[in-house]
Amino acid sequence: MKAKKTLKRKKAPVAKKHPKKRAAKRPSGKKPQSKAGDLRSTSLQQKNAILILDFGSQYTQLIARRVRENKVYSMIVPHKITVEEIRKYAPKGLILSGGPASVYDDKSPKCDKGIFKLGIPILGICYGQQLIAQHFGGKVRRTREREFGRQELFIDDHADFFSGLPGNITCWMSHGDYVSSLPKGFVSVAHTLSTPNAAFASRDRKIFGVQFHPEVVHTARGSEIISNFLYRICRCRPSWEMGAFIKDAILQIRQMVGKDSVVCGLSGGVDSSVVAVLIHRAIGRQLRCIFVDNGLVRNREPEEIKETFRGNLHMNLDFVNAQSRFLKRLKGVTDPEQKRKMIGEEFIKVFEEEAKKIRRVKYLAQGTLYPDVIESVSVAGSPSAKIKTHHNVGGLPDKMNLKLIEPLRELFKDEVRELAKQLGLPQEIIHRQPFPGPGLAIRIVGEVTPERLQVLRAADEIFLSEIRKAGLYQEVWQSFCVLLCVKSVGVMGDERTYENAVALRCVSSSDGMTADWVKLEPEFLGKVSTRIINEVKGINRVVYDISSKPPATIEWE
Repeated sequence: MKAKKTLKRKKAPVAKKHPKKRAAKRPSGKKPQSKAGDLRSTSLQQKNAILILDFGSQYTQLIARRVRENKVYSMIVPHKITVEEIRKYAPKGLILSGGPASVYDDKSPKCDKGIFKLGIPILGICYGQQLIAQHFGGKVRRTREREFGRQELFIDDHADFFSGLPGNITCWMSHGDYVSSLPKGFVSVAHTLSTPNAAFASRDRKIFGVQFHPEVVHTARGSEIISNFLYRICRCRPSWEMGAFIKDAILQIRQMVGKDSVVCGLSGGVDSSVVAVLIHRAIGRQLRCIFVDNGLVRNREPEEIKETFRGNLHMNLDFVNAQSRFLKRLKGVTDPEQKRKMIGEEFIKVFEEEAKKIRRVKYLAQGTLYPDVIESVSVAGSPSAKIKTHHNVGGLPDKMNLKLIEPLRELFKDEVRELAKQLGLPQEIIHRQPFPGPGLAIRIVGEVTPERLQVLRAADEIFLSEIRKAGLYQEVWQSFCVLLCVKSVGVMGDERTYENAVALRCVSSSDGMTADWVKLEPEFLGKVSTRIINEVKGINRVVYDISSKPPATIEWE
């Protein structure tokens, strides 16, 4: 019995290596570091970069990701960055992100008007387009109804920006305002049935704007649109690649740590594993990895981690059994934000306790990624909204004795997988599906108890085993079970039951910022449902989650 296969992720070509240049100063507007050491790649300062001005969009990091997958480095900066600071970077172009505000509101975020006189290409997306229109004298008005979802985009001009694209494509809209009247010198180059100026251009000024979001996967050929902006308009070179990142990160880690020691919170996932190997390359035996068994992991996880890191990679690895203390903290807690913060605080306490047993430990290394940051705190001083607290970002305590090292903080998941390949990690780690830091605690809706954990582990193991048998494990982004906080009536053995319901979640994605639910075949779902209900005591109903991100998130909590 086979399940329907999903979208395959394309492997990006490896770009040529590029020479290092001196780092320029970081612009004002501090990015939240949560007691972190200032570890960033010097490759970020290559004068072949695109600066992204962040106006608060939840897709800002996704814009950066789309630029990078086209082999051009992108850097997110505050929307308040000055023209003088931009000149220090000498970027090839600017992208103005979307945002939740309306440009005609008095308190809406604005940028330095001088950026429009720099003479470099500018692309405005959603709010960014409206900001451009307003600056040059166009009109922005509220839509009759908020436009959210897929729309048909009709391309009216195929020069430069839309070069190589068909006459119409599907695009993703998410806005409550629109450009109702174009400024002088601008022309419409694409429209939808409800948005006449879905894309405009002022070619003399090298300024473009789109109402839709080319950065999300829901927009067909969106990456090509961004590629046209980068190469046909900004004249960028394909110089961003992971080999240079590795060299820069190792050098900076050595300089930062010196003769001190580092503890690394190891979960066995690709993120923390890459951090561990990267830091081990830099400082060797000065690194001590710590795996904390908090009672929220899946079956056989501790044993697999021991085999990989002690047996195969020959790294210092300590195990800490902290199941009782974590479950004690979580007793009676049902709010997901509270769960995440408690788990984050308890992790830090454990790491600091263990660090005291090791000589000269001053740093804690974590596998924090860009998506963790954007969903937990606003990035680079932006006005973006917090979606949820990740245990390793917003869930950290206010006071810490250890400084953080987060070398992957500005990378996306697929970039980390590429790093893992170049660092020589085992395939089972490289292709391991993401597993949340708070573990099964956020896959149990409601209170976390030993009994509920046991039920979820058993159901999750069945679902993953069937996913692997169907050859789908590496084809999908994530597949897991969620234990719901409701019970339902059922009939088993001619008797009434009143047991738990479990939800199956399976999504496809390239970076975790957006995701689509996977259309698994009914026969496959039926087989999984039958196995779970028959084999897991305490479950009598199985449902399948068919929501995408957005509007939902991948995890339920």
